[in-house]
Amino acid sequence: MLKIRLSMGGAKKRPVYKIVVADSRFPRDGKFIEKVGFFNPLLPKAKKERINFEVERIKHWISKGAKPTLRVSRLLGEAEIYPMPPKGNNPLKAIPKKDRKKTESESGKTLKAEPKKEEPKKEVPKAAEPKAEPKKEEPKKEVPKAAEPKAEPKKEEPKKE
Repeated sequence: MLKIRLSMGGAKKRPVYKIVVADSRFPRDGKFIEKVGFFNPLLPKAKKERINFEVERIKHWISKGAKPTLRVSRLLGEAEIYPMPPKGNNPLKAIPKKDRKKTESESGKTLKAEPKKEEPKKEVPKAAEPKAEPKKEEPKKEVPKAAEPKAEPKKEEPKKE
Protein backbone atom coordinates (compact mmCIF):
# COMPACT_ATOMS: atom_id res chain seq x y z
CA MET A 1 0.00 0.00 0.00
CA LEU A 2 1.35 3.41 -0.93
CA LYS A 3 1.58 6.13 1.71
CA ILE A 4 2.35 9.81 1.49
CA ARG A 5 4.29 10.38 4.69
CA LEU A 6 7.05 12.32 6.39
CA SER A 7 10.64 11.13 6.20
CA MET A 8 12.86 12.63 8.88
CA GLY A 9 16.19 14.29 8.23
CA GLY A 10 18.28 17.07 9.73
CA ALA A 11 20.54 17.20 12.76
CA LYS A 12 19.90 16.22 16.36
CA LYS A 13 17.10 18.36 17.85
CA ARG A 14 16.79 20.15 14.47
CA PRO A 15 14.32 18.06 12.42
CA VAL A 16 13.53 18.68 8.75
CA TYR A 17 11.06 16.40 7.00
CA LYS A 18 10.72 15.32 3.39
CA ILE A 19 7.19 14.54 2.22
CA VAL A 20 7.59 11.31 0.27
CA VAL A 21 5.52 8.65 -1.46
CA ALA A 22 6.66 5.26 -0.15
CA ASP A 23 5.49 1.71 0.26
CA SER A 24 4.08 1.29 3.78
CA ARG A 25 6.39 -1.70 4.39
CA PHE A 26 9.56 0.39 4.00
CA PRO A 27 11.18 2.08 7.02
CA ARG A 28 10.31 5.70 7.83
CA ASP A 29 13.65 7.13 6.67
CA GLY A 30 14.37 4.37 4.18
CA LYS A 31 13.58 3.72 0.54
CA PHE A 32 10.90 5.88 -1.07
CA ILE A 33 9.39 6.19 -4.54
CA GLU A 34 9.27 9.98 -4.98
CA LYS A 35 9.88 13.14 -2.97
CA VAL A 36 6.83 15.43 -3.29
CA GLY A 37 7.67 18.20 -0.83
CA PHE A 38 9.32 19.21 2.45
CA PHE A 39 8.31 20.48 5.89
CA ASN A 40 10.43 22.46 8.36
CA PRO A 41 8.58 22.62 11.72
CA LEU A 42 11.14 24.97 13.29
CA LEU A 43 10.17 27.91 11.09
CA PRO A 44 7.21 30.11 12.09
CA LYS A 45 3.85 29.27 10.49
CA ALA A 46 3.76 32.59 8.64
CA LYS A 47 6.94 31.88 6.65
CA LYS A 48 6.54 30.61 3.10
CA GLU A 49 9.62 28.36 3.33
CA ARG A 50 8.08 26.24 6.12
CA ILE A 51 6.14 23.89 3.78
CA ASN A 52 6.53 23.21 0.07
CA PHE A 53 4.40 20.79 -1.98
CA GLU A 54 4.48 19.58 -5.57
CA VAL A 55 0.69 19.75 -5.84
CA GLU A 56 0.35 18.04 -9.25
CA ARG A 57 2.47 15.05 -8.14
CA ILE A 58 0.54 14.71 -4.85
CA LYS A 59 -2.79 14.71 -6.71
CA HIS A 60 -1.34 12.17 -9.17
CA TRP A 61 -0.30 9.78 -6.38
CA ILE A 62 -3.62 10.19 -4.54
CA SER A 63 -5.42 9.28 -7.78
CA LYS A 64 -3.21 6.15 -8.00
CA GLY A 65 -4.36 5.10 -4.50
CA ALA A 66 -1.71 6.55 -2.17
CA LYS A 67 -3.11 7.48 1.24
CA PRO A 68 -1.62 10.35 3.25
CA THR A 69 -0.82 9.75 6.90
CA LEU A 70 -2.71 11.75 9.53
CA ARG A 71 0.03 14.39 9.90
CA VAL A 72 0.47 14.79 6.14
CA SER A 73 -3.29 14.98 5.59
CA ARG A 74 -3.41 17.81 8.15
CA LEU A 75 -0.62 19.63 6.28
CA LEU A 76 -2.40 19.08 2.96
CA GLY A 77 -5.70 20.19 4.53
CA GLU A 78 -4.15 23.45 5.71
CA ALA A 79 -2.92 24.05 2.14
CA GLU A 80 -6.42 23.11 0.85
CA ILE A 81 -5.08 20.31 -1.36
CA TYR A 82 -6.79 17.44 0.47
CA PRO A 83 -9.82 17.45 2.81
CA MET A 84 -8.91 18.11 6.44
CA PRO A 85 -9.20 14.98 8.65
CA PRO A 86 -11.83 15.02 11.41
CA LYS A 87 -10.64 16.29 14.77
CA GLY A 88 -10.17 13.74 17.52
CA ASN A 89 -12.06 13.96 20.78
CA ASN A 90 -9.69 14.80 23.62
CA PRO A 91 -11.64 16.86 26.16
CA LEU A 92 -8.67 17.01 28.54
CA LYS A 93 -6.39 18.73 26.02
CA ALA A 94 -7.75 22.19 26.87
CA ILE A 95 -7.12 21.70 30.61
CA PRO A 96 -3.59 22.45 31.89
CA LYS A 97 -1.71 19.31 32.95
CA LYS A 98 -1.48 20.23 36.63
CA ASP A 99 -5.26 20.76 36.77
CA ARG A 100 -5.99 17.46 34.98
CA LYS A 101 -4.84 15.46 37.99
CA LYS A 102 -7.26 17.33 40.25
CA THR A 103 -10.22 16.65 37.97
CA GLU A 104 -9.24 12.98 37.60
CA SER A 105 -9.21 12.44 41.35
CA GLU A 106 -12.51 14.26 41.80
CA SER A 107 -14.29 12.28 39.10
CA GLY A 108 -12.76 8.98 40.22
CA LYS A 109 -11.46 8.19 36.76
CA THR A 110 -7.83 7.54 36.05
CA LEU A 111 -6.54 7.76 32.52
CA LYS A 112 -3.13 6.32 33.24
CA ALA A 113 -2.23 3.43 35.47
CA GLU A 114 -0.67 5.46 38.24
CA PRO A 115 -0.08 4.13 41.72
CA LYS A 116 -2.50 5.82 44.09
CA LYS A 117 -0.89 7.80 46.85
CA GLU A 118 -2.34 7.09 50.26
CA GLU A 119 -2.86 10.07 52.46
CA PRO A 120 -1.66 9.76 56.06
CA LYS A 121 -4.52 9.10 58.45
CA LYS A 122 -5.32 11.90 60.83
CA GLU A 123 -5.24 11.01 64.50
CA VAL A 124 -8.47 11.62 66.34
CA PRO A 125 -8.23 12.54 70.05
CA LYS A 126 -9.42 9.79 72.38
CA ALA A 127 -12.11 11.97 73.92
CA ALA A 128 -13.65 12.63 70.51
CA GLU A 129 -13.69 8.96 69.48
CA PRO A 130 -17.12 7.40 69.59
CA LYS A 131 -17.26 4.48 72.01
CA ALA A 132 -17.77 1.19 70.29
CA GLU A 133 -20.56 -0.92 71.71
CA PRO A 134 -19.64 -4.50 72.54
CA LYS A 135 -20.92 -6.84 69.87
CA LYS A 136 -23.45 -9.40 70.89
CA GLU A 137 -22.29 -12.85 70.06
CA GLU A 138 -24.79 -15.13 68.44
CA PRO A 139 -25.03 -18.66 69.82
CA LYS A 140 -23.11 -21.11 67.69
CA LYS A 141 -25.18 -23.54 65.73
CA GLU A 142 -24.27 -27.15 66.18
CA VAL A 143 -23.17 -28.86 63.04
CA PRO A 144 -24.00 -32.56 62.73
CA LYS A 145 -21.01 -34.86 63.15
CA ALA A 146 -21.39 -36.31 59.67
CA ALA A 147 -20.77 -32.89 58.08
CA GLU A 148 -17.64 -32.17 60.14
CA PRO A 149 -14.33 -33.26 58.62
CA LYS A 150 -12.82 -36.25 60.36
CA ALA A 151 -9.81 -35.37 62.44
CA GLU A 152 -7.11 -38.00 62.56
CA PRO A 153 -5.73 -38.79 66.01
CA LYS A 154 -2.23 -37.45 66.55
CA LYS A 155 0.47 -39.92 67.25
CA GLU A 156 2.54 -39.00 70.25
CA GLU A 157 6.26 -39.45 70.05
CA PRO A 158 8.01 -40.90 73.08
CA LYS A 159 9.81 -38.22 75.07
CA LYS A 160 13.52 -38.50 75.45
CA GLU A 161 14.88 -37.93 78.92
